[in-house]
Amino acid sequence: MKICVLPGDGIGPEIMAEAVRVLKALDLKLEMEEALLGGCAVDAAKDPFPEATQALAKAADAVLLGAVGGPQWDNNPRELRPERGLLRIRKDLGLFANLRPAILYPELANASTLKPEVVAGLDILIVRELTGDIYFGQPRGIELRDGERYGYNTMHYTESEIRRILRVAFDAARKRNRKVCSVDKMNVLECTQLWRDVATETAKEYPDVELSHMLVDNAAMQLVKNPKQFDVMVTGNMFGDILSDEASMLTGSIGMLPSASLDADNKGLYEPSHGSAPDIAGKGVANPLATILSAAMMLRYTFGNEESAQRIEAAVKKVLAQGLRTGDIYEPGTTRVGTREMGDAVLAAL
Repeated sequence: MKICVLPGDGIGPEIMAEAVRVLKALDLKLEMEEALLGGCAVDAAKDPFPEATQALAKAADAVLLGAVGGPQWDNNPRELRPERGLLRIRKDLGLFANLRPAILYPELANASTLKPEVVAGLDILIVRELTGDIYFGQPRGIELRDGERYGYNTMHYTESEIRRILRVAFDAARKRNRKVCSVDKMNVLECTQLWRDVATETAKEYPDVELSHMLVDNAAMQLVKNPKQFDVMVTGNMFGDILSDEASMLTGSIGMLPSASLDADNKGLYEPSHGSAPDIAGKGVANPLATILSAAMMLRYTFGNEESAQRIEAAVKKVLAQGLRTGDIYEPGTTRVGTREMGDAVLAAL
């Protein structure tokens, strides 16, 4: 099993080191090779997604990513910003389906900013379309019109792009509670009227799954008001970007949540849902659990190794039950540990 490892920027190398240790402890036939992506690649190769990384990522069966970005690159030309590397690798590998679970572990109920009774037992899967929408639409740009600056972007989707991401959501729902909520803004955006139409048509292929529709502004409100009403949520690139971050914080910390970005054959890029956290980089205090859980998702979705995926997840649950916490999920009465110590605890639990 060939894995392209991309530690990235900020806390990326620290959290990736713990995920790699966990993978090696499973005694699987893994071949892992590191490469550069993001700001570190800009510094070393003047390209956030260098040719060497492109070749390695294409040759690998899966990609495991830490995080990219940092303030030192914010003023770079757009094509030399770390985030462009992330967008390019998604496009280059055809990773159109982003799966982001929002699961509240019972031990972390008090870490959520919402009342425990509102979030207890939370288990949502957000399926986000990843290669279309306004993030990739053309034309786009900033230009001078009538004596002032004018910025514009284009939102668009094809019927086939919408249908394939909806099928991912419906297939996932069949393995869960058989409920899909499709999120759009059809009352003002024709592009998402098409989304709703295609969702309704696709639902006919899945008579055993219940489909509902919700406008994105209401969906954002309902995630805070009554999040447990949702099973699988499916939406476009921009709405999914926002809603998945909102959902992740219902669980108390974005540092706990993994994600998977898949192509049509389940080759995937796996990464924590959080960012590079440059303010704590190098301090050994970052939470590595989201990256470790991303490695579990990789074993499940790309390699079909459910047993090993469940072993990792069970080890994480055991560590939480033991009361070990990094700073982002710490509360009085628990034991604060650093990045390496948390990795040690997961290895011991395995």
